[in-house]
Amino acid sequence: MSFDGLELSAIRVSAQVMALATLMCIVVGTTLAWYIARSGRRVAALLSALALLPLVIPPSAVGYYLLYAFGRQSTFGNFLIDDVGLRLVFTWPGAAIAAGVVSLPLFVRTAQAGFEQIDPELLAVASTMASPFRAFVRVALPLAWPALVAATLIAAARSLGEFGATVIIAGNIPGETQTVPAAIYDAVQAGDRPRANALAFFSLVFGLVVLAGLSLVLQRQRYR
Repeated sequence: MSFDGLELSAIRVSAQVMALATLMCIVVGTTLAWYIARSGRRVAALLSALALLPLVIPPSAVGYYLLYAFGRQSTFGNFLIDDVGLRLVFTWPGAAIAAGVVSLPLFVRTAQAGFEQIDPELLAVASTMASPFRAFVRVALPLAWPALVAATLIAAARSLGEFGATVIIAGNIPGETQTVPAAIYDAVQAGDRPRANALAFFSLVFGLVVLAGLSLVLQRQRYR
């Protein structure tokens, strides 16, 4: 099965979106998951609700809110465009932010489970010997690494497959913002079955690779 230029460009854009969205999830999601796992009940409940909010509203609604926030309709959007010189609407970085927001809840829940499995006594001892940040880096992260790897794989797969939020904020511009899901939609609408089959097959293979990676991580965690 071969891929033409349009299909390769969709895969390239999806790879860019996935990489930036996953990086965003790692940076923001790891911090959120750690504070949720270590905070009191009320604070944890509030942070957890905020982190999980994109999971319970339609992705298209997420895209709409981001479109409003980053566009000229909002003060923040005007600040980004006019003062910072950063335009996110109808760009692949904007699509990556949308994909990252939609993927963040899955990352946070998975990473949180890993942090909650750490023995509190180990963390208490580590906090007496090092600063909270060093204890987090030297103790918490190594102990929670299987969950963090699993969270990263899940977020990557979710961001690659996101359609509703990304197409709202970034559009569906071939070669610029068209991702694999958007290209599949276009191919189906145009009756181009060979192209739809090729892109769907790519998605299937990527999904199998992610599942294989998750299986390896879970097996290593089980036999530790």
